Amino acid sequence: MAFTPSKDYKRKEREQRKRDKRRVREEAKIEKLAAEKAAAKLAAEEVAKQAVADEKARIEAEFEAELQAEIDAEKKAKNKPK
Repeated sequence: MAFTPSKDYKRKEREQRKRDKRRVREEAKIEKLAAEKAAAKLAAEEVAKQAVADEKARIEAEFEAELQAEIDAEKKAKNKPK
């Protein structure tokens, strides 16, 4: 006589497959969330670096403008008749 698996065995196998699928989905969600967090952190770091670079450029531009104003003032003072 041939042996056939019981319905209980089939049910357990089916439930195990469902648990495995659920676990895989949850792991994928966790990995996706971790990747999104890493991307957000990297983007925030890039924004911070850009802000620092913009501030340095602004300070440099102000310095250049002040220096040019001083040079222009000195030229005017030299060219002014006494």
